[in-house]
Amino acid sequence: MHDIALLPEALNPPILKRADGKLRQVGLEIEFLGASVSGAARAISRNFGGSVEVEDPHAFRICGSRLGDMSIEMDLRHIHPERHPNLRPRLNRYAAAWLGTVISPFVPRELITSPMPVTQLPEMDEVVQTLREAGARGRGAVLLDSLGLHLNIDPPRLDVATITAFLKALLLVDRRLRRETARGSVRLTLALPPEYPKAYVQRVLSPDYWPDLTRFTADYLEANPTRDRALDLLPLLTYLDEEHVRSVLPHEKINPRPAFHYRLPQAHLSDPNWSILPDWERWLIVERLAATPDHLWEAGKAEAS
Repeated sequence: MHDIALLPEALNPPILKRADGKLRQVGLEIEFLGASVSGAARAISRNFGGSVEVEDPHAFRICGSRLGDMSIEMDLRHIHPERHPNLRPRLNRYAAAWLGTVISPFVPRELITSPMPVTQLPEMDEVVQTLREAGARGRGAVLLDSLGLHLNIDPPRLDVATITAFLKALLLVDRRLRRETARGSVRLTLALPPEYPKAYVQRVLSPDYWPDLTRFTADYLEANPTRDRALDLLPLLTYLDEEHVRSVLPHEKINPRPAFHYRLPQAHLSDPNWSILPDWERWLIVERLAATPDHLWEAGKAEAS
């Protein structure tokens, strides 16, 4: 059912499997406005199977759908007090439920999928259509913050050379990805994650920059002590060296996981023609460049000259 050959060539990553031989996976986060959390969760359950479980009035799970487990929640920690017991100020569950209802018109909801084989990505457009039919909407940004389409992508390997190659590749095409993501809109451009510091870009793109994990992590944390980057490496670096990351960012909300957190794309559920697949294809530009060390070397020399 999930044979990689079923994907069109344009959607195939250059490296299909992880180092353990398993097909690479990707998890999605899709932010939207409009539809209620409960209404969106029940619509997905009707169309894709699975049972709906209530975590709190503004957080629901869909367990056992044909696309795996999913969750839908309002994207604000203060209205989920049971999940964040150390958050201050901490509301009781009744106050949190009331607050969530009051701010519901303004705060995005977020659909979060479990990791799925890359071959299932085209099916996620059916989920997007289900959300639309349940009332979901959005045009890439709310105020000056993105309505994100985030991808959590299995690296082909978890060694620092692979991580460095992907970051180099992302930096080389960052301007193109930003331009295409923003669709010519100043408003959407302003809502994108900030660019990496110029000095850090120059360091990483240097042809001889192939550090060990300790050096790479230290450099990244010094220049990027934030999750708000196009390629957020904090979850992956925390998975690989949690003590180091927590010592520098003890209060940052980081969920350790062995995945690239690609957070540049934006979600446009109000556009009936919007699909997740063009943003996946843009990510594959990074994948293909990262898989060609000679190109990285030549591009690094050009940047340094």
